[in-house]
Order: sequence, then C-alpha cells, then structure tokens
Amino acid sequence: MWRTRAAAACVICRSLANSSYGIKRKSPLQNLHLVSRSIHHPYYPSSKFQRRPLRISIQLFSSLNRLPLRKTKLLNVKYGYQFHRNFWLARLASRLLKIRYLILGSAVGGGYTAKKTYDQWKDMMPDLDEYKWIVPDFIWELDEHIDFEKLIKALPDADDLAKLLPDFDRIGESFTALKGFFSPGSPGETAFRATDQGYDNDKQYKKGLLGELILLQQQIQQHEEDAHRAAGQYNMSSSQQKRKVSDKEKIDQLQEELLRTQLKYQRMLERLEKENKELRKLVLQRDDKGIHQRKLKKSLIDMYSEVLDILSDYDASYNTQDHLPRVVVVGDQSAGKTSVLEMIAQARIFPRGSGEMMTRSPVKVTLSEGPHHVALFKDSSREFDLTKEEDLAALRNEIEIRMRNSVKEGCTVSTETISLSVKGPGLQRMVLVDLPGVISTVTSGMAPDTKETIFSISKAYMQNPNAIILCIQDGSVDAERSIVTDLVSQMDPQGKRTIFVLTKVDLAEKNVASPSRIQQIIEGKLFPMKALGYFAVVTGKGNSSESIESIKEYEEEFFQNSKLLKTCMLKAHQVTTKNLSLAVSDCFWKMVRESVEQQADAFKATRFNLETEWKNNYPQLRELDRNELFEKAKNEILDEVISLTQVTPKHWEEILQKTLWERVSTHVIENIYLPAAQTMNSGTFNTTVDIKLKQWTDKQLPNKAVEVAWETLQEEFSRFMTEQKGKENDDIFDKLKQAVKEESIKRHKWNERAEDSLRVIQHNALEDRSISDKQQWDAAIHFMEETLQSRLKDTESVIEDMVGPDWKKRWLYWKGRTKEQNIRNETKNELEKLIKCNEEHAAYLANDEVTTVRKNLEARGITVDPCLIKDTWHQIYRRYFLKTALNHCNLCRRGFYYYQRHFVDSELECNDIVLFWRIQRMLAITANTLRQQLTNTEVRRLEKNVKEVLEDFAEDNEKKVKLLTGKRVQLAEDLKKVREIQEKLEAFIEALHQEK
Repeated sequence: MWRTRAAAACVICRSLANSSYGIKRKSPLQNLHLVSRSIHHPYYPSSKFQRRPLRISIQLFSSLNRLPLRKTKLLNVKYGYQFHRNFWLARLASRLLKIRYLILGSAVGGGYTAKKTYDQWKDMMPDLDEYKWIVPDFIWELDEHIDFEKLIKALPDADDLAKLLPDFDRIGESFTALKGFFSPGSPGETAFRATDQGYDNDKQYKKGLLGELILLQQQIQQHEEDAHRAAGQYNMSSSQQKRKVSDKEKIDQLQEELLRTQLKYQRMLERLEKENKELRKLVLQRDDKGIHQRKLKKSLIDMYSEVLDILSDYDASYNTQDHLPRVVVVGDQSAGKTSVLEMIAQARIFPRGSGEMMTRSPVKVTLSEGPHHVALFKDSSREFDLTKEEDLAALRNEIEIRMRNSVKEGCTVSTETISLSVKGPGLQRMVLVDLPGVISTVTSGMAPDTKETIFSISKAYMQNPNAIILCIQDGSVDAERSIVTDLVSQMDPQGKRTIFVLTKVDLAEKNVASPSRIQQIIEGKLFPMKALGYFAVVTGKGNSSESIESIKEYEEEFFQNSKLLKTCMLKAHQVTTKNLSLAVSDCFWKMVRESVEQQADAFKATRFNLETEWKNNYPQLRELDRNELFEKAKNEILDEVISLTQVTPKHWEEILQKTLWERVSTHVIENIYLPAAQTMNSGTFNTTVDIKLKQWTDKQLPNKAVEVAWETLQEEFSRFMTEQKGKENDDIFDKLKQAVKEESIKRHKWNERAEDSLRVIQHNALEDRSISDKQQWDAAIHFMEETLQSRLKDTESVIEDMVGPDWKKRWLYWKGRTKEQNIRNETKNELEKLIKCNEEHAAYLANDEVTTVRKNLEARGITVDPCLIKDTWHQIYRRYFLKTALNHCNLCRRGFYYYQRHFVDSELECNDIVLFWRIQRMLAITANTLRQQLTNTEVRRLEKNVKEVLEDFAEDNEKKVKLLTGKRVQLAEDLKKVREIQEKLEAFIEALHQEK
C-alpha cells in the first residue's frame, strides 16, 4: 500500500514540477504534498512547508487518486464556509479522518527515518572505551583538584596572556596539513606512520598541542578500524591468506603501533604539562615581584609542614599522639629510596655513597610549588639554588654534616629529624620522610644496636594510622632477600595506606629469567603484603653524576622499548616516577582531608585539659612558657647589673679597704712589723721596714689588691642577684641567675695594665712618712690599736685551744683538759717564766733554751717534743709582743710633739705608729684607685659579659631546659605548643576548605 501511494506521489511530484501556472517557486519540492514529501523524500525537512494562501488558484489533487484533478476556481467565500449544507457532517467526519491518517503516517515514517539515521551515525562512531586507560586517572579528576576559577583570576591580563597563548592560525595550518596525511587517498601508508611524519614536521609548532591531541584521537580511531579490518581479513579464504606479509604479523604490528601511540600520547601530555608549568612559573614570578608591596600568603603545604615541625618537638605526655599524615619512605639499604625521592624532588639533593649507609637520621622533605627551584632548611635562611651544581654540592655536604652531628657518640643512626623544604615549578605538594635503610646484619664500624634502632625508628613512623608507607623494593635482587616487605605487612596488613615501588626495573628485565616474575611483583602476588598501588620505576643508570633530566629521558626510553609494556605485563599508568609522584600526592592529600579535622579536635580537647590544670594549680600566675620566663629573668638580671653602677663611692672604698687589710694584715704583722720590731734602734727599724715594704709592693701587693677588687665586685654582684625582692621574687629563676653569674665571672678578666699603674701608686704612698696633723696621728694610733687588739684576741683564742679551759671555765662549765692540753699548759708555764726572766727576749728560742725547758718538764715527769715547745713559744711570745705593742701605743698618744721634732732629746720612739700610718694611707689610696677602676671600667665590662652570656643562653635551648625546670614550666610549655598546634591546624583546615 505504501509503495502504491509512493508511486502516486511521485507522479504528482513530476506533474507539479513540470507544470507552470505563472507562480514563482524557489524549489520544486516545495510544491509537494506533506505526505508525499514524508514518504518519497525522507531527508527533506518538513518544517519548511508553508500552506498556500487561499486567495491564489492552485491545482487540487488527492493522494488517493492516480490522476490529478481538474482545475477549478474557488468561490470568494469566507474561510470555513460549507457550500453543501446537507452533507456538512459527513464531510467534516471525512476531513477529520483524513487528517488523522495523515498525521499517523507522517509520525511512523518520520520515526523510522530518524531511527535509521541514528543507527547509521552510531555505527560510524568509534568505540573508545578500550583506550580509557591511556589517559591517566588524574585527567578525569582535574576539576576536583584544580580550582579553575582561582586559576582564571591568577592568570595575567588579556594582553599579557595573548602573548603567551599559541598561534591559532598556525594551528589551523598544521591541522590542515596533518588532515591530508589521514586522507583515504594516501596509498601504502598507515595512519600511524603518517602521524609520525606529521609529528616530526610539526615540531616547530610547539604551542599547537591542542590540534595534535585531536589528531591523536582520530589516529586511535583509525588504528582500531585497521585492527578490525585485519581481523576480518584473517578469517577469509585461504587464497587471501597467502599474502607477502601475513595478517597475523600485521595485527601484531598494529598492536605495537598502538602501544607507541599510547606512549606518544603520554609524551604529548607531558609536553602540555611542561607548557603549563612554564605558564605557572611566569604567573608565580609575576606574583613574586609584588612581595614588597603585599604580604606573601603561605602555601597550603608550608602551613602543614609547620604543624609537623612543631609536633616533632612536642612531648605527647597527654595522650595526644601525632597522627597527621606524611609519606614515610622505607626500604632495604641501597634499594633506591633516596633516588626515588630525588626523582620526585627533581634534584640530586642527598649525599650518595657506594654501598655504605648514607641516611643516618630521618629527613623530612616538604615539596611545594614555586617560581624557582630552591631548597632551604627549617632553621636557616640560606637558599640553595638547585639549578647550580655548586649549590647542590653545598646542600649535600650540609645534609651530611647535620646527619653526623645528630648522631651521638657510640651510635650509628639518630632519631633527630632534619627538616628540609624544596620548592620548584611543577613539584607535587606533599611531605615525605626518608628513613635509614633497613639492614639485616650489623657490620664492623656500626654500633651493636644499629639494626634494632633502625627497626624502632621505622616502626615509630609507620605505626601512625594515617601515614602513607612508600615501600621501596630493589628489583635487581631476589625478592626472597627483602626485609622491609615483612615489616610493612606487619604495620599495614590490609595495605590500605601502602604504595609499593619496584626500582631498578631495567636491571631486573636483563637479569630475571622469567619476566612474569616482575608481573607477579607488580600485581602483588609475590610478596606477602598488600598495597593500594604498584609502580615500576627506573631512577638511574648506575652513575651518580647523571642529571635528573637525563635519567627521566632514559626511563621514558626504557619503558617505550620494554617488552613488559609491549606484552601488557605492565600498564602505562604503573610506570615512571612521574605517575608515581602524582599517585602519592593524590593519596597524601586524600588522607590529609580525611584525618586533619579529627586531629584538630583531639588537640582542642587536650588544650582544655591543660588549661583546667593550670587554673587549678596556678590561679594567680600568668601562663609563661620557657622563653617568656627567660626574657623575664633576663630583664631582672640586667636591672641588677645596672644597680651596681648606683653603689656609692664611699661604700665601694670602705668595702675595698676593709677587705684588702684583712687580706694583707697577716703579712704586715708577721713579715714586716715583727721582724722590724726586733731591731735595736729606730734607724735599723726604718731601714728594715722600707726594704720589706719595697719587696712587698713589687711582688705581691698590686696582685692582692686586684684580687680583692675582683672578689668585691663578685660579692656585690651576687648580693644584688640573690637579694630577695618581697612578693615579686620568683625562686624559679635561682638556677638561671646562678649560672649567669658564674659564667659571667668566668669570662671576665681584669685589665692587665691595672696592676702596673696600681704598683706605682702604692709605692709612692708607702714612701710618704709625713703626718701633717694630730688628727692623722691619732687615726694611725687608733688603726694600730684595733689591729693589735684583733691579733691579740686571735692569739689568746689559739692559746686557749692549745692549753684548754682555765680553772674558772672548768668549774663553771664542767669542762676538763685533755692529756695533750695538760702537756701544753705545763709547757706554756715554763715559757712564761722564761719571758719574765728576760723581757727583751728575741722572737725565736735558742736550742739550749729548748733543751732547758724540755729537761725541766721531764724532771716533773712530762715528756715533751721540741717541736711542741717551739710551737707553743710562738704563740706565747706573740701574745707578749702584742701586749707590749699596745702599751707602747698608749705611750705614743702624746708623741706627736716629739714626732714633729724627729724625736730629738726624747727617749720615746714611735716609728711603729709611722709604719701603721703609711699602711693606712696606702690602703685608702689603693681603695680609691680600685673604686675608680670598678665604676669606670670593670662594672661596664661585667655588664657586657652578662649580656653576652644571656644572649648565648637564649640561643641554647638545652641550656634553658636545664636551668628553667619544674612542673609549672613544663605545663606552660605544653599549653603553648598545644595552642599553637591547634591554631595552625584550624588555619590549615580553613585554607584547605577554601582550596576545595
């Protein structure tokens, strides 16, 4: 029926097309009936059909008749008017039925035609599902990790950006040229070879990568069609299978070409990333120029690294453990851990050795993106330019020095962490910790506990439930020799946070007899451990001097030609350190987002507990940590040093004079006054005194005076340091003040020229014998009497200790004498008789006199040693001499008149008064000179030494911890660190949410 109607429609179409009724038409097809067009011309758009106006004459026809109807003229009647009134119901029903059939037929025909067209287009489209693995996973997740709105805002102005964008005109030309290579008319050339030639010719269009990616998509489609065509031809007749090149070989060749295309596609992506990196570098450099105009905002990874640095110094005594994520790099010794880190950091930053242990302590490396490739330590402001070989060598040397300094004596490895930050364009943001390599045997030169220490360090980092374990395995050695895999499987048995990396795959492919063994390792079937992902990398060619760029080229070339990829044992996304770094960074940030808020809540609870404990124990004290307490103590010490300058000159001179006389009085009495007093006349007395004083001044007196001044300064400084200041005194500073005082005194050295100038002053003072007035004379007598009385009192005390208590004390206090005291008492009585017999006896006993005293005592049954007799005589004569000198002082009170006349015509001689006057005057002048040296020079030098000591202590944290101790200090220190950690974590979380 449809065919009949279609034929009738065609006749009508031809008749309308050939007829001319004086009406202009744009196209003959516009005259066709709607149903005719829908059947006979299915691809002609029916929407363009327009109903003819009723005012013109048209040819009436019916789709049900084969022949056209005769032409008639319509009457000029209104629209909708029915001419025959008797049959209007029948005609209306007929028209309605006709319209229904027309609509139904049009719908069926149009639907069939649309479905057929859709199926044809669908068959023409290639199936690209099998090639999804070519594109890395991060491409599909770019919108999750990159905030394109921020990137648009960070881009340069339109003019600057236009200079950086590729030349689209040249891209169009390149695309047109490449399109010709893919045309069906190019004989004898496969699509892949044509693309290779196009790629070689298009190297000049470095910015036209967008067009090349489109061509690669078409190329993959063409390869798929060739593969299907070859597979279909392979099943044809035997005559067609006898070609020069078999279809099976052609299929293998197409598979190889497809693999090369995949690698080429990945290389294109790397070129795109490189261009993007250069663009980002320009943007960052532009931002870097505005550092002085605005405060540079810290990057997200730098904020996170600061939190980890604080946590490394935090003593978790309140059950708040560090569970923040970081990437822990573990592996057997010489497995290539350091090389993997260097490939990720894109610089050779670690010291290297041939087989020996180089990583002796954990090294925390914070990778972040920046305009320049630099590295710097946490505690140093020096930047190492990683693009210069001199700075790289200096950095490696500095890391090695820090490692060796951190290792204590008698140890091989250290638990102290070295914090290093590396910035550069295109670096993946993450925090990695390189641990010492796990060893199986302790060799000579190592500490006996080296193996256990390395295991404990590795377990301490891996037992963090949020730590990402980067397990490095050497692919060039037998898998059975691995130690680290067992350790990792113990820490993470489910493999939820482990990434396995097989290094030295190039050597493994050469040495391993069965390549399937490598496939088993990468698939996780060989080792008794599970992992999130498995990667195979090549991190060197065996030469430590190779650059990172050359190693990356070698790695790419190796995997491009490797049978492991050609035979599909390895997948493209499982190879190269580039894919590894992307996967590790993605896993790291995923773990950070999942755990950081929980850690912030834990530290918030810890902070509340610490604040409550402080309020209960120290309600009236401020929460001062160790540094704040040190600053407070520093200010107090400096105030006390300044107080030394406020001591009055009179106070200084009184103390100096008194202390100096106490120090030299014994020498004056025993070595100068007593020997001179034994002479027979005043001339000999004065001569002896002058000689003795000259010798004393030249050798001992200046040095003694300086020692007295220095000790006096120390005593005054100590008095100010230890002086209680009422309620403001804080005994927590006592140890610190004592240490500062001792170290400052130890560093202080008196001026070397002080003794020389003092010697001249003292010598001149002692040579002056003139007493100008009676007041000075009386002062000298008073000084002499005080000195002699003090000596006499000391001498009597010594004699009493020798002979025991007298009869009054024995009766009143019920004390007795010992046998030795009785002997000495009898000896004393004999010697007193000897002095009474000769009041002008010399200061020393003769041998015959000693013998006489001994025999007299033996006659009474007392055996006495001669040494005991001489020792007792010294004290007895000393007392006798002092009493005689005091009596002489009383006589000389009226001797000033005779002194003025030089004792002419007088039996009274007061040369001893003149001697004590000279001593007294020398003491006053010396005290004045020392006071001037103290106030003008030494106090200021001491203040300078104190400041230097305080500055040294401020930089020595171990010293501060040792000197400022106690529960109060530790509680304030923990509270400060927990607050700082919580605040930094909250700031980091806020920045993390903003980045999302």
